[in-house]
Amino acid sequence: MNARDPITPAPGSGPVALTVQPEAARFNLRIDPGHLAAASEAFGLALPSVIGQGAQEGARRALCLGPDEWVLSAAGTDRDEVAAAFAGLDPAPPHSLVDISDREIAVTLQGASTVTLLTVGCPVDVERIGVGAGARTIFDGVQVVLYRDGPDRFTLEIWRSFAPHVLDLLETANRELAAGL
Repeated sequence: MNARDPITPAPGSGPVALTVQPEAARFNLRIDPGHLAAASEAFGLALPSVIGQGAQEGARRALCLGPDEWVLSAAGTDRDEVAAAFAGLDPAPPHSLVDISDREIAVTLQGASTVTLLTVGCPVDVERIGVGAGARTIFDGVQVVLYRDGPDRFTLEIWRSFAPHVLDLLETANRELAAGL
């Protein structure tokens, strides 16, 4: 039995560094694209209008998941500020802002073998995701949001209840990569 925290990756388990990120404020936003300027102003970041496109400034990050859907993240301390900004939209366009902060954790994967590691459980052609872009996809049957932060750096947002499974699979595959398997 493993006595360590199930959502903390084992250090040095392979060529890809796996790091659980600090808690963050995360929201799912549904809004008509015609009101994107108002939503951008409320969030403090120009929200991307193309599916799969991301935007980031400081701790604020947005990813367009669909024609009227975005996932937004900010520093954990900004949670109430973001919610209040959207509640204060005037005139308030019809929208849905759902706080998903407690639902998910984010794991950073970094190293020259990151793309190879992700192919263990992700059916998306990870190499085709451009830096700054992302996608909602599946990792070994688990819905995740995958961001490409750099050529060899990705962020994987996982529902907290599935995190132990996903991290265990990533650690196992990472050790296999280290062993040349």
